[in-house]
Amino acid sequence: MLIQRSRHKYRTKHGRALKAAAVVAGLAVGGAGVGVAMASTSTDSPAAAVPVKGTPGADGVKDSFFPKAGNGGYDALHYALDLAVEPKGKTVLSGTSTMTAKATQDLSRFNLDLSRLTVKKVMVDGTEATFRHKGTELEITPVNCIAKGERFKVAITYGGRPGVLPDSTEESPDGWVTTDDGAMVMGEPLGAMTWYPVNNTLHDPATYEVAVTVPSGLTAVSNGRYLGKKSAGAGKDTFRWNNDNQIVPYQTALAVGKFTLQTGKTESGVPIVNAVDPRQRTASRDILRRIPEVVEWGEKLFGAYPVDTAGAIVDHAPKVGLALETIGRPTYAKAPVSTVMAHEYAHQWFGDSVWLSDWSQIWLNEGLATYAMWMWDEEEGRATTQQWFDGLYRLPADNELWAFPPAKPGKPKDLFAPPVYYRGAMALHKVRQAVGDKAFLKILKTWTAEHKHRHATIEEFIALTEKISGKETRKIFNVWLHSKGKPAHP
Repeated sequence: MLIQRSRHKYRTKHGRALKAAAVVAGLAVGGAGVGVAMASTSTDSPAAAVPVKGTPGADGVKDSFFPKAGNGGYDALHYALDLAVEPKGKTVLSGTSTMTAKATQDLSRFNLDLSRLTVKKVMVDGTEATFRHKGTELEITPVNCIAKGERFKVAITYGGRPGVLPDSTEESPDGWVTTDDGAMVMGEPLGAMTWYPVNNTLHDPATYEVAVTVPSGLTAVSNGRYLGKKSAGAGKDTFRWNNDNQIVPYQTALAVGKFTLQTGKTESGVPIVNAVDPRQRTASRDILRRIPEVVEWGEKLFGAYPVDTAGAIVDHAPKVGLALETIGRPTYAKAPVSTVMAHEYAHQWFGDSVWLSDWSQIWLNEGLATYAMWMWDEEEGRATTQQWFDGLYRLPADNELWAFPPAKPGKPKDLFAPPVYYRGAMALHKVRQAVGDKAFLKILKTWTAEHKHRHATIEEFIALTEKISGKETRKIFNVWLHSKGKPAHP
C-alpha cells in the first residue's frame, strides 16, 4: 500500500512527507502510522443461548498487534455476500453474508468480527441461532454443537451505516469510505469487518462471491471475475463477482460509484477489468493500458502471476491518498502513476499470494513491494535502485526513517511508517549487492513459488537467501532490519 500525493511524490500509508531530505529525481518518501481502535457498540438477540456440548472457539488469534482480531474454532472456506448499497445521503448497507466453514474443534460457540453494523438474524445450517454483538465481536451460539471436522453454514442478516474504524484519518482511512457518488473500501489492516462479518485474521483466507444491488446508473465492483449485471427491478441493478483465489480479509474489495467498466486481457490470457470514475478517465487512461506490461514485468522478476484476474479500481476521492493491493484489482483513490501501480502489483506476489504470519512481519509485504517499485523505476529510466538507496542514506540520523528497525515495528501505528517501506527496501538492496543479481532474482522467484498461498516469516526469508546464495546474509539483515538507529556504513 502507498499514499500518493502528486505525480512525482509518494508516501507510505498513514504517512506524512519525509521532508526535503528525500530522495532522487524529484521523488519524496514518508509516512507515520496511526493506531487502530475498535468501535464500541452492543446489540443482543432477545433469546438466551441454548446450552450445548463442546467448547467455545477463541475470540482472538493473538496477533502481536491485534490480539482480539480473528477467531478460533473453525476454518472459513467461502463467503457469499448478497448486499444492497444505497448511497443517497449517508450510505446504507444491508444484506446477508453466508459463511461456509469447517469446525476445527467440537464447537459450542464461535465468533465473527463486525464493526458498526447491526445484526438482525443469524442462522446456522438453516436453524436460527442466538447471538450477542458487543464492540466488534459477534458471538454466535448454535442450537446444536458442531462436531470437529463438520462443515456448516452461517447466514447473517445485517445492515446499517458503515464507516471507517476509529483512529482512521480522512487521508488514511481503514474501512468503508463514503465518496460523493458511493463508497470504496480501504481494508488494511482491519477494515474488512466494516462491511461484512468476517474471521478477520491473516490466518483464515477464503474464496468469495459478491452480489451487490445498487441504484441504476451506479456500478458495484469487487475482486475476481465479473459475472455480469442484471436488473433487480425498481430502478436497481445487481452486479455479480466471483473470486476463486484464496483471499485474506484485508485484500477484499468493494467500490460503488459511477464507474465505467473496461475489459481486456494480458498476453497470457488473464482477464482484465478496470472500473474507472469518469473524472479520472483521462488521467488514468495511459497507465491502465500498461497493466499487461506491469503483469509481464512482475512475472519476469517474481514468477508466474499468482492471480486469475487483473485490473484496477480507480475512484475519485481527492482527500484520500491511499492505494491498496486488493487482490487482482488494486484500488486507487485517484489515477495512479506507474510507480504506484508497480508497487501494488508487486503485492500480488508479496502479500496477496505469500501471506504474513503476523502483522509484526509487515516488512515481508512492504519492504519487498517497495524494492520492486525501485526496480521498476530503474527499468523505466528514472532513478536507479542505487540512487534510491543513496538518497535515503543521506537522511540524518534523527530522521523518522531510522526511528525503529523494520523487522521490529513497536506499535500498530508503526506498521506503515517509513522504516518498514524504505529502510526495508534498503536491506534488500544490500543483500542484492552481497549475493549478486543472479542469486537475488532466484531468491525472489523461489520465495514466491515455495510460499504461494502459504504463511511466511522473515526468518524463513533470511534462511532462503543464505541457502540459495551460499553466503552469510544474516549479518546484513541484522544491521538493516533488526538494529536500532542509522547504520554506520552505507
